[in-house]
Amino acid sequence: MKVPVIYKEKVLAIDFRCDLLIENCIVVELKAVTEINKVFEAQLLTYMKLLKCPKGILLNFNCSNIFKEGQKTFVNEYFKVLEKV
Repeated sequence: MKVPVIYKEKVLAIDFRCDLLIENCIVVELKAVTEINKVFEAQLLTYMKLLKCPKGILLNFNCSNIFKEGQKTFVNEYFKVLEKV
């Protein structure tokens, strides 16, 4: 998904691509690698900050069980301001 980059209320002539953005609340970054690198985590955290999304999920499809070892969830400062249900 192409996402415009806005800096100091100006839309820049560049954009970045996140894999999936769910209702402007969750950024999903998809990978198929032998191991999760810290660069992938930093990439997801940067997307979350630029998009002001409270939650991010890093999914790695190169594993035997995606639920136990193939996912990592992140939350940032925007998570605190969400309404409690």
